[in-house]
Amino acid sequence: FLVEGLPGDAKVKGVNLGGWLVVEGWIKPSLFDGIPNGDMLLWRLSASEFQLRTSQGQLLACDGQGCTVTATANSSSDGETFHIERNNNDRVHLKLSSGAYLQATIGNQLTADYPGTPGWDDNAATFEMTIVSNNLHGDYQLANGYGHDQAKQVLKKHRDTFITVEDFKFLYRHGINAVRIPVGWWIASDPDPPAPFIGGSLEALDNAFTWAQAYDIRCIIDLHAAPGSQNGFEHSSSKDGTVGWPTSQDYISQTLDVIDFLASRYGDHPSLLGLELLNEPSAASVPLDILVPYYSQGYQIVRKQSPSAYVIVCQRIGNADPLELYQANIGSHNLVVDLHYYNLFDLFFVNMSASDNIEFIFKSRETQLAALNGANGPLVFIGEWVNEWNVTSGSQAEYQNFGKAQLEVYNAASFGWAYWTLKNDRKHWDFEWNVRNNYLQLGNHFIIVPWYLLL
Repeated sequence: FLVEGLPGDAKVKGVNLGGWLVVEGWIKPSLFDGIPNGDMLLWRLSASEFQLRTSQGQLLACDGQGCTVTATANSSSDGETFHIERNNNDRVHLKLSSGAYLQATIGNQLTADYPGTPGWDDNAATFEMTIVSNNLHGDYQLANGYGHDQAKQVLKKHRDTFITVEDFKFLYRHGINAVRIPVGWWIASDPDPPAPFIGGSLEALDNAFTWAQAYDIRCIIDLHAAPGSQNGFEHSSSKDGTVGWPTSQDYISQTLDVIDFLASRYGDHPSLLGLELLNEPSAASVPLDILVPYYSQGYQIVRKQSPSAYVIVCQRIGNADPLELYQANIGSHNLVVDLHYYNLFDLFFVNMSASDNIEFIFKSRETQLAALNGANGPLVFIGEWVNEWNVTSGSQAEYQNFGKAQLEVYNAASFGWAYWTLKNDRKHWDFEWNVRNNYLQLGNHFIIVPWYLLL
């Protein structure tokens, strides 16, 4: 298999630039360090003002002094805004915009009629707060948490320093010929995207293309975050963990407009290799009869701008068979199916030893790749994989063997592979750390680097 557009018509040996233009707080947690009440990021209007929702999505509302709190529809107004006062021991008061404090009545109602200002002793207006989870740390939470002006400063510094031209030089010298660059839907309305999103990612993406061209590296633009969220995770910039993309034709149409924008802007660029239409749609929430027509329309949009750029469609995450996309009539030329291979995120891998993990790579992954390579359909791309597992005390030699097994098997993918991710605070997820510390051995890449690329 040869991939058109790569130097020497080789296959993709790529690295993801994750956590750069789409924020994932677990990759760089310090991005969130300056947010007041940083453990309270959902349904936040300001550091102390919140909308409160039930698990079914209804907003809590209270219309004024003496009212009783109810769970209403999904509309938003002053009646659905609560001020939270918090002491150092996670006790809180809930106050309306009018100044009235909520209290719990003997009849188990919440009413806005506590007399005066409550203290922090045991009283009917003082509540114990427990943070059950605080695991959404994406672009929405960052921008909404800091507020526009401060978030703009934080993100500008991050975008300017997290990935630079020096990283492209490093990748080139280690035989990497492509980067997969996650972007969010708001990039299409840069420099002034809808609130709370922050402009600037388009300029950074332009820089990446310039650097890629200088170092003979190709770019795959990956739409990582779609409007409404396609999977509920922070990396799709979900507002609160819900998945709204597949249930809204407006969202889907907007997403196609984003694909058109990206294909129009970069379709003729010599460094463009491909465009991925959507990252990791959820199998539980995104039905095939919604996804396949979107992929087909996205394919046609890219083809209008580029006859040769690869159009990449991602396998659904969860309980889904990648063959479902091979059996769909999405497009006929330079179509790629993206699979993400992790020995993580599933109870199946929890008690595996190092040798068990390596055996799984050869027995299961190699078998699946061989079947897909021979399916007479789209090319196969391992768009995300990592030299990390659930083995808690793996030695350097065991990590090396795990990495070797993955490289050996994934090198057979007809389109190639891309490591997740170039930089990460968790060192084994960090490609650069793995290479520099000899945990991931890429093989004998003896590269003759032109002198001007080393300057």
